[in-house]
Amino acid sequence: MLSEFPQPEPDALKHSVSLVAHIKEQILAAGGWISFADYMELVLYAPGMGYYSAGAHKLGMDGDFVTAPEISPLFSRCLAKQCVEVLTELDNSVVLELGAGSGVMAADMLLEFERLQCLPAEYLVLETSADLRARQAALLHERVPHLVSRVRWLDGMPEQPIRGVIVANEVVDALPVERFAINRDGPAELGVGIQADKLVEEMRPATGVLLKSIELLQSESGLLTESDYTSELSLRLPAWVASLNDWLQEGVVLLFDYGFSRREYYLPERSSGTLRCYYRHRAHDNPFVWPGLQDITAWVDFSYLAEAAQAVGMKVAGYTTQAHFLLAAGLDEQVAIETESYAGNTQDEQQKQIELAHALRQLILPGEMGESIKVMALCKGSVLAPSALAGRDMRSSL
Repeated sequence: MLSEFPQPEPDALKHSVSLVAHIKEQILAAGGWISFADYMELVLYAPGMGYYSAGAHKLGMDGDFVTAPEISPLFSRCLAKQCVEVLTELDNSVVLELGAGSGVMAADMLLEFERLQCLPAEYLVLETSADLRARQAALLHERVPHLVSRVRWLDGMPEQPIRGVIVANEVVDALPVERFAINRDGPAELGVGIQADKLVEEMRPATGVLLKSIELLQSESGLLTESDYTSELSLRLPAWVASLNDWLQEGVVLLFDYGFSRREYYLPERSSGTLRCYYRHRAHDNPFVWPGLQDITAWVDFSYLAEAAQAVGMKVAGYTTQAHFLLAAGLDEQVAIETESYAGNTQDEQQKQIELAHALRQLILPGEMGESIKVMALCKGSVLAPSALAGRDMRSSL
């Protein structure tokens, strides 16, 4: 498989070797084995070495994957318009973006807020990667220099709970997950050990909270113990949702991510789980390929996310697909505005129309992001969910 991938540069390979050495140290210190969630935490977030902490380009055509904001500004404009519905309900309210990636979404949303004459008091960005923060700042100074003064970067939770909107696009799928297997010997936990000086997957009997969670899934989903079945659980999700609740005094959390309801996620026929790795726009399922140089994700169990939100007193105020959200948020209007901006320029018009059509296919068609990415709104206080969540209410599927 590696022969089919573009080969990393020597400096990148050296970086990966250093991270692997660090992971081996952690494994040996833990007695020769760590959970997959701990491994995923190290390869993605180890300070200075993890995928999201180091300096390689990750997003866009020159990176490993693209997200909706990089595909087209239409996504961010529609999202900004929905955020305005919340901002106008709350005085002196703010927007907090979690993991701002390249900074493209922040730039496009700020421009749309300005067009709609509803700029938030502040646009906060929670970004723990110093490298990504620098790139976001550079892009914002280039794209929206007159609005950069409204942007403030955070290292951790806000000093005081905010009033406004928290947005997270493809953030939840990067939370570390536990991996498990069900076979004739019963539920097992998949972790990481060392064999012949290489990182390898190693299986142990599942215990504790993980075992109880697997047994609950078996009772709800009908997964048979004699089946060969592998999947994931994000046991860290409830704590993450609780932190969102702590950060928000009043307002709405809007979450966009690849995922399913529980009844769709743990189908017997989905026997290999949803874990995916991305390197230079190649998707595969081997998490040990060049650690630190590839992204690792797992789709989101939105039923579990909803339960975690309700457990801390937040209201699940909407759940739908990205396609239905964007269409209900005025995607047609945004397309008309975009088309008008280059109409009459015969040199660029045809190419722009081709690019726009391609972007729309990626954003809303079922075979692309349209059905795979779901949108969930969590509300706190008396604020209502943005209107686009009412277009196709899928909460009953949770």
